[in-house]
Amino acid sequence: MKRLVLIVALAGALPLAGCYTPGERAAGGAIIGGLGGAGIGALASGGLAGPTLAGAAVGAAGGAIIGAVTAPHPRGWRHRGRARHHNRYF
Repeated sequence: MKRLVLIVALAGALPLAGCYTPGERAAGGAIIGGLGGAGIGALASGGLAGPTLAGAAVGAAGGAIIGAVTAPHPRGWRHRGRARHHNRYF
């Protein structure tokens, strides 16, 4: 069973490895968080629908927030900001 869960988790995370924009990261985080939350809710409640759906909702919301916040900045983002600041005053 643990092997199956690991395979499913890796198969779900592999297509999301190239996500770099905040929107892509939020969507990927919501999917992963929702699946994880549903799994934890189902295990904790013995398979009842209410706690499973609540766990999925909380997991999806948390995953979306974390995914969007941890998205990397576009390449050269900080350099362009410094260059404009530098050129403006000097």
